[in-house]
Amino acid sequence: MTGDRALILDFGGVVTRTLFETHDITERTLGLPPGSLTWRGPFDPSSDPLWVAMHNREITERDYWLARTGEVGRMVGEEWNEMQTFVRRARGAEPELVLRPEARDAILQVKAAGLKLAILSNELDLFYGVEFRRRFPLIELFDVIVDATYTKILKPDPRAYELVLSELALPREACVFVDDQKKNIEGAEAVRLPHVHFDVTQPAEGYARALAMLGL
Repeated sequence: MTGDRALILDFGGVVTRTLFETHDITERTLGLPPGSLTWRGPFDPSSDPLWVAMHNREITERDYWLARTGEVGRMVGEEWNEMQTFVRRARGAEPELVLRPEARDAILQVKAAGLKLAILSNELDLFYGVEFRRRFPLIELFDVIVDATYTKILKPDPRAYELVLSELALPREACVFVDDQKKNIEGAEAVRLPHVHFDVTQPAEGYARALAMLGL
């Protein structure tokens, strides 16, 4: 039956390539020498103590990215206080460079099968900016976008998951939620929402598992 199941995706890291993966683009766009950006997050935790602190829940994800935003801003001689400034200046002119190829394939496959698509993000417009989101490839294919920039309900708050399920008008067992942050997966577990803990270092594997859970 058309629309009887849904894929619910986190945005940053799941739909998009991470900023760790696009250091070359950032450096080229900002006029920084190659190799200027050395923090690699999950791709090399030993290079990134701040990332380790985030995963130990000593700081929040927003704290992490605000710190990196300020750091990169200073490298170009400017004062940056908002994540969307970083994204716009680093790669906002070409949103298509940010879309994961594996995400593109999965989104198109889900849509071709007649299923629903949703985004459940803590900071879509906060981090990326409204104009970036509007120009992002395939964004028009999503039936529902729940963004805590506006709802103020952050994952892993159970209300965030219940809100996206309500807007999809589907039972939770008909949906699969994909996120790269463990705390958000724990939130999905708490509300019994089927899920995939997405590994940004192995994106094809994560999407394959999610599609299989949807019967695709």
